[in-house]
Amino acid sequence: MELLAALPALVLAAALGLQLLLVGYSMTIADGAAEAGALAGSAGKDAKQAAVQALPGWARDRSHVSAEGGRVRVGLRPPAPLAVVAKALAVSSDAWSRSPRGDG
Repeated sequence: MELLAALPALVLAAALGLQLLLVGYSMTIADGAAEAGALAGSAGKDAKQAAVQALPGWARDRSHVSAEGGRVRVGLRPPAPLAVVAKALAVSSDAWSRSPRGDG
């Protein structure tokens, strides 16, 4: 009987734990994409395109990538059951690099 009464709390705890894992995974993905963009920019390639290409398919529609002046910023909304939750838990990552010319 006690298990039945505690079941809603256990389900909620599991859902919160899963959501935290998804936020952490999204942060890791954003970090990698920002770094990929910065590395491409330092090689004289299109930093924004490289950052977008470094994202997995599901994350491309949930992201915002900007690149200018050697700075690449990737913002990403993690998967969540509600759009408002995903927006509230959005993560971002920045990476910087110098251009091949040495400015920036």
